[in-house]
Amino acid sequence: MQPIGHIESDFPDKFGVPRQPGLASVAHAELILVSPYDDPLAVRGLDAFSHLWLTFVFHHSPERWTPLVRPPRLGGNAKVGVFASRSTHRPNRLGLSLVELLEIDTSHGVRLVLGGCDLVSGTPVLDIKPYLPWVEARTDARAGYAPEAPSLLEVRFSDAAEAVLAARSDGTSLRELIRQVLAQDPRPAYRNGAEERVYGVRLRDIDVRFQAMEDASRNIVLRVVDIVSPSPEA
Repeated sequence: MQPIGHIESDFPDKFGVPRQPGLASVAHAELILVSPYDDPLAVRGLDAFSHLWLTFVFHHSPERWTPLVRPPRLGGNAKVGVFASRSTHRPNRLGLSLVELLEIDTSHGVRLVLGGCDLVSGTPVLDIKPYLPWVEARTDARAGYAPEAPSLLEVRFSDAAEAVLAARSDGTSLRELIRQVLAQDPRPAYRNGAEERVYGVRLRDIDVRFQAMEDASRNIVLRVVDIVSPSPEA
């Protein structure tokens, strides 16, 4: 199989990428088709659909697989079979993502502007198929150990982080992107309490430093400590 294109997104690294599509609705991404698939004829009629299925490759995952995996929704400790999960450690490293189609740009080749994307920049895409809600949205389906969307955490910003955002032309959208990504708690699932450790997640061209803490009601809150430009060697 040959990739038909690749993703350019707000996620330069895999840490922090939402674990499912649509959870970070403001995340910007584009699918850039490559020759010979960048012919505008190949996407004729696609603008009539609001959502697309993307088949892609987990290119950052090792070329190995295990029969048992630890889904984050089970706390990162309980094991299920790999085929009962959406783990990246799959026999063929194939992924399937449902994304919103916002725009088709055919001025120079073909670029698809996407919303709610959960793919890291550089992800190779193998195929595109339009989403058909009348056959693919099954309200009677069972969702096993993930019956509903995960709960979200409160996200707070330090004065230093707010100052960085205020100085940026994209500060408003970046602030909401940070909030949506961190609210899902990108830390390993087994680290779900307060910690002194400061984590870093890369979004767009910055490194977001955050820490998990308890509020007055002993609820876990993620606090953005600072926002910095990543070092050249990062």
